[in-house]
Amino acid sequence: MPTTPADVDILYYQLQRRLVESGEWDRIKFTLGSKLTEIGWSDDVRHRSKEHARGMDPLSFRVLLKEFTAHTQTSLPLAVKREVMALIRHYVDQQFE
Repeated sequence: MPTTPADVDILYYQLQRRLVESGEWDRIKFTLGSKLTEIGWSDDVRHRSKEHARGMDPLSFRVLLKEFTAHTQTSLPLAVKREVMALIRHYVDQQFE
């Protein structure tokens, strides 16, 4: 079991690499995107960001991204977050059997 922060980082990057190489990462991203689109969350975020951008002078992608990153992280529906976390947990459990 990892004991130092460096060990945890190594394990994290190894797991991330396995997710990408196996194609599981793409499946999880697709599931997340589908769920968020299905409930209208993606459209809502897109609409809010467009409205906010229209009021910016000068328009700055970096500022817009910074402002909406916090909003998107806190407004992500709990049910969707739990479903994605369950998919990740399932994959991790399979890797460490």
